[in-house]
Amino acid sequence: MTDRYCVFGNPVAHSRSPAIHARFAAQCHQDLSYEALLAPLDGFSATAREFVAAGGKGANVTLPFKEEAFGLCTRRSARAERAGAVNTLDFTGSGIFGDNTDGAGLVRDIEVNLGFPLAGKRLLLLGAGGAARGVIAPILERQLAGLFIANRNGDKADALAGQFSDLATVDAGNFAKTAGRTFDVVINATSASLSGAALPLPAGIFAPGSLAYDMMYGKGETPFLALAREQGAAHLADGLGMLVEQAAEAFLVWRGVRPDGAPVLAALREQLAA
Repeated sequence: MTDRYCVFGNPVAHSRSPAIHARFAAQCHQDLSYEALLAPLDGFSATAREFVAAGGKGANVTLPFKEEAFGLCTRRSARAERAGAVNTLDFTGSGIFGDNTDGAGLVRDIEVNLGFPLAGKRLLLLGAGGAARGVIAPILERQLAGLFIANRNGDKADALAGQFSDLATVDAGNFAKTAGRTFDVVINATSASLSGAALPLPAGIFAPGSLAYDMMYGKGETPFLALAREQGAAHLADGLGMLVEQAAEAFLVWRGVRPDGAPVLAALREQLAA
């Protein structure tokens, strides 16, 4: 029997996960199927349990169900506990195991695919929502020179920084508080690029040789990356590599083997450019 996997979301028809995991399965010689399943906004848990009852082995979870998935689990990884959200479910053991592979995917994309080591770097993380919270612990493991969390609502940034104060000293505040500082890496974890909105970032925050990274991706440059280019960021990257690498990490959780994300990422880039 072919093992069944899926991604739950709402909306979910746009998801590239089925194509990514089909390539991973072929690369790793794994017999599995992977589909996109639309879960009702008020029916995620029921939809997930139906999938398990039908023989589903595991699932990815995308917006807006990551926090609900956290509550569905009977066991969770340490990184999922830190994130307060789950994007990977495994149904093959006793109960439901939950993991969060977003941070690992982000770090691998930056360090391996982009060849930009994070150790010793000053990093600015924009946003204080779930996307930001999910990557902070894996980022801090890279021995940064410093991490600053900036958000329109500075109090929310301060509260998020406090949740990780046992791991490292994390600075925080509103966007204006970054004025006069420079950063080697600036990561946009806000939803601004989804709506085409620009962020009110002070001039001069990008250090020489810096990397600007937007977790969002699409055809063409996001508003954040356009701003970063204007302000002199040396390297620009969108979140397509993070999408592929977090998927590879999920595949490892399920199948015990980690696919090579690079050729899959290259194929997706070609599709986006077409």
